[in-house]
Amino acid sequence: MAARSVMLKYLRVPVVQAVQPNPSSTFLSSFNAIRRRFYSEEVRGTFLDKSEVTDRIINVVKNFQKVDPSKVSPDAHFQKDLGLDSLDAVEIVMALEEEFGFEIPDNEADKINSIGLAVDFISSHPQAK
Repeated sequence: MAARSVMLKYLRVPVVQAVQPNPSSTFLSSFNAIRRRFYSEEVRGTFLDKSEVTDRIINVVKNFQKVDPSKVSPDAHFQKDLGLDSLDAVEIVMALEEEFGFEIPDNEADKINSIGLAVDFISSHPQAK
C-alpha cells in the first residue's frame, strides 16, 4: 500500500484550471484579425495599376500574329474590332496568363472578349504580377 501511494505521488499530473475566455476580448481579437486582413497596406498594395495593365495587354494583343496592330485600342473587342475567332481569343487569354504570371479560371476566361474586360479582370486580381 505504501508503494502505491509513493508511485501515485510521482505519476500524478498537476491539473490547471482552464481560464474562461472573455467574450468581448475574443470578439475584438477576431475583429482586429479581419481588419488587418482586408485593410492592411500590404493587401491594398498588391494590385497592379490599371494604366500599366492596359499598356501591357495592348502590347500582348499587338504582338499576336493574327491582329493588325493599327486596330488595337483600349476599347477594342476581340471579335468585332480585331476579327478574331473564339480560338484566337483563347490564345490571347493564354498569352495574358503568361504575361501576368497567373492562371485565369476557364469560367472567367470565357467572359474576356475585349481588351477592356481583360484590363478590369487582371487589374483587380491580387496574383497578377
